[in-house]
Formats: sequence, C-alpha cells, structure tokens
Amino acid sequence: MSVDHTSSYQRSGPFHEGDRVQLSDDKGKLYSITLKSGDQWHSHKGWLNHDDIIGRDEGSLIETNSGTKYQALRPLLTDYVLSMPRGATIVYPKDAALILGFGDIAPGVRVLEAGAGSGALSISLLRAIGESGSLISYEAREDFLAIAEKNVKNYFGAIPKTWELHLGDVRDCVLTNSFDRIVLDMLAPWDCVELAAKVLKPGGVFISYVATTTQLSRVAEALKDHGSFTEPESFESLIRGWHHEGLAVRPKHQMNAHTAFLLFSRKVATENGALKRRRRPAKGAYEEITEQR
Repeated sequence: MSVDHTSSYQRSGPFHEGDRVQLSDDKGKLYSITLKSGDQWHSHKGWLNHDDIIGRDEGSLIETNSGTKYQALRPLLTDYVLSMPRGATIVYPKDAALILGFGDIAPGVRVLEAGAGSGALSISLLRAIGESGSLISYEAREDFLAIAEKNVKNYFGAIPKTWELHLGDVRDCVLTNSFDRIVLDMLAPWDCVELAAKVLKPGGVFISYVATTTQLSRVAEALKDHGSFTEPESFESLIRGWHHEGLAVRPKHQMNAHTAFLLFSRKVATENGALKRRRRPAKGAYEEITEQR
C-alpha cells in the first residue's frame, strides 16, 4: 500500500471529514477533535457542530452556540508527537530537529535506527528521507514496537513503503556498508560501535541519543578507541520561551531544558583510520575509565 501523503496530519486546504483539528481559545488552551459529519463537540463553554468546521479553510474562527470563538488548525508534527500514545519516552521535537539537521538526513538517505521506542523519531526520519530514502528500525520490546507501528501508521495514514520495522537486537543487522546514517536511542550505544563501523558507508554519520553524562562518556570513548570514527562532538538543546506583551518582553519562568545529549561522529576510510585529535587532557580525566577496565 502506498503512503497517503495528504493524510489528516499533512493535508492542506479546507477541512475534510476524518481530519484531526486543533481548537484554541483566547487563552491559548488547546482541544483536539477528529471531524465526523453529524457529531458535536461539547465543553463548559458550549457546543459546536463538526459540520460547521468541515469545508472551512484552515485557520477559520469557529463559534459555539454560546458565542465562544475557537481558532481551528490542523495539528503540526510537534502537536502530534507530544500527544500520541507512548510506551518508551519519546525523542522530543527539539532534539529530533537537531538530529535531522546535524545528521544531514535528507531525501534519498538510508538510515538504520535503534530503538524505535514510541515512533516519534521514526516519523521525523521518514518525513526527511522522502520516497527515495529508506529507514530500517529495530526495537527490542514487542510492546514498544506495537505502539511505534500504530503511531507511524496513524500519522501517515498507512505504513510507509520506505520503512522496515524489526523486533530484536540491532546487532543482528548484517548489511555491511549499507547505511548513510545510524541513529541509536538505547541504554548502551557503546555496545553498537563495532556494528556501526560495519554497516556505515565511509563518511556515514553516527548519531547517539543518551540521557546521562555517564552514557555520553562511555559512547564517546568507545568511538575514540575503535579508530574508525572522527572525534565525536556532543551537545544538548535548551529552549527558553519568551513572553511579549507590548514593551513587556521577558523570558518565561518555565524552560524546556535537558532531555538528552546528542553525539555525532563520522565513519572514516578503514585503510588509514581516524586522525587522532591532539589534546592535553585534564589530570585524572581517564583514571576512572582505566580502573573500570
């Protein structure tokens, strides 16, 4: 079955029956409904008919029987990801955007992903690679895999033909030099460095998404020790919203802060190995690592 690229979450133009619609009031509160001819939506501020929305342009003002007005828009990818059912914790949109940007994931790119979790990152990857790319995802837990599959199908309207979802360990993948990118969202990505060296094409990008500094350190050192990857670069993303009312412009008190660390590295040609970066490490920086070994 081919993918419906004009599904409820991606369609433009007037609203259709079956579309997901996001209603916002004058205080910014959001409500989400799926349009069905003949149905009504009720709140403490009155009710409105779904038929009053169907056929209207996106962004229209819809009025309830009590005179309350709502702006009707289709949910964006961010809205869908943050509201969809979850098994594993999702890769948040702010981090997914950086993975796509810094990982240079574009149409035609072939990506290996582990694990699929709730499918949030899979959706972003599938949108980025287009119809000419491919995504192979592994998920170790059957319950998570079922949720990821359902979320992806619900978003696109069908399972994309560019996606393969497998239950099991990503290290079972034996496709040597087959991928342009590998994205690891798992507890121990350092265990997959050898796999990454085998499956990535020279110049391919290694991407790891980890929650703690201990995980970050272990995967970075594993890449350095292997010798087939460039010096890993890592960072986190912090988003601080701003309040603006006339000249009263100030940062908001709440902040979308640490979710995870992102680490990037490149596969190098095997005949020469990676160029070692010259550095003078801080005294004692490697003592704990040596003791663990």
